[in-house]
Amino acid sequence: MNASVKPPSLLANLTAILRGDDVAIYHYLDWLEERFDAREPSLHAFLPETSRFERLKAEAGLLISRYPDPEKRPLLFGLPIGVKDIFHAKGFETHAGSQLPAQALSGTEANSVGRLHLAGALIQGKTVTTEFAYFAPGPTTNPHHAEHTPGGSSSGSAAAVAAGLSPMALGTQTIGSINRPAAFCGVVGFKPSFGRVSTAGVIPLSPSLDHIGCFTPDVLSAAWVAPILVDDWSSAGTKEKSLRYAIPTGPYLDSADPEARHQFEKDITLLRAAGFNVTEIPALLDFDVIVERHNLILAAEASRVHQSWYARYTEDYHPKTSDFIRRGNAISQEELKAALPGLAALRSTLEELMDEQAVDAWITPSAPGTAPEGLDSTGDPVMNLPWTHAGMPTVTLPSGKSSTGLPFGLQIIARFGRDEPLLTWASQLESHLGYKPMHDLDAFLEGGE
Repeated sequence: MNASVKPPSLLANLTAILRGDDVAIYHYLDWLEERFDAREPSLHAFLPETSRFERLKAEAGLLISRYPDPEKRPLLFGLPIGVKDIFHAKGFETHAGSQLPAQALSGTEANSVGRLHLAGALIQGKTVTTEFAYFAPGPTTNPHHAEHTPGGSSSGSAAAVAAGLSPMALGTQTIGSINRPAAFCGVVGFKPSFGRVSTAGVIPLSPSLDHIGCFTPDVLSAAWVAPILVDDWSSAGTKEKSLRYAIPTGPYLDSADPEARHQFEKDITLLRAAGFNVTEIPALLDFDVIVERHNLILAAEASRVHQSWYARYTEDYHPKTSDFIRRGNAISQEELKAALPGLAALRSTLEELMDEQAVDAWITPSAPGTAPEGLDSTGDPVMNLPWTHAGMPTVTLPSGKSSTGLPFGLQIIARFGRDEPLLTWASQLESHLGYKPMHDLDAFLEGGE
């Protein structure tokens, strides 16, 4: 098929402006501050900070002094980014959405945050997370409908990018904490293959399942920052070929509600009409077993991560997190050891099926439906779970809206380690979905300042 010409990356355009014009950095921060003042009081995407933009402008001045020659400025020069509050970052406390004292959770700056710092990014602030990246929600609301959840656990990061308060934000995923909130908030969420982004300096939830990723306005923006975050990123172009996408039919797909299935079918019809080859293949037929194994590993490892903190600060934990840790304490080391090989086994099973059927990537709904009403629950991550379990790279694309204005998301999954072509393929799909994002970063870019 002939892929249509892609729009340029919003972040590439923005950083080109910031690198080339000292005054533009201050104009952009002023523009961002106006948006922040208008939206953040009701959105609650960031942890509170006094004089946030005065700090950012002072840091921008230091950055300009450090790199006076625009030709020698790093890739993300002057780009403000949101950082999920389980990442350690110099100059910021880490609370992990909890009531525990910050000194108990302190640590060395996360490898991923340090890489972004070296690339010239400014830390706009810490974004809200559920408690310890599990299910106890924070105060963040959905930018499309304040009475609905933004998803979790990377709630603040997804909402900040969707509302235009931050051009890019870091998140983590242990079940569905990047792809689900990206779908609920209507932004792109990129979760690289397991281990391709270092988790050093990030408070763990389940070390065998934790992934680092990001939220951006579009796929090409994710591709713009990926070489900085992802180890051994290859900038070599992907050879054009006839791609084949597969829908995994069976109990997994049946987890999506009727409205989400209807939107998914519309998306697939649209993509097929544009020339994309999309087939259906029975897969994940033991889905219940996969879910059970994932939850066992998650609870067992989390209880061990929190052993010393929980013993000392039991009363400071949310009841949801306490119940979760107690469940994990009841899982023996032998049970955990027996479950762990299932991660690699699922990956092998899925990739062998892809080989047999000559499939390049899977395509599914990103969530069982749109964002549920209420802030007590962050929604169900079941559509993301098997791909996280297998450690395969995933991208969520906004694909449409419900009658009430809430976004739907489309999830694309590639073989382990095929992160680079995945973003290329996702960009091709994105250009045909016709979704209008909520953010208006392009409005700033059109004005130049």
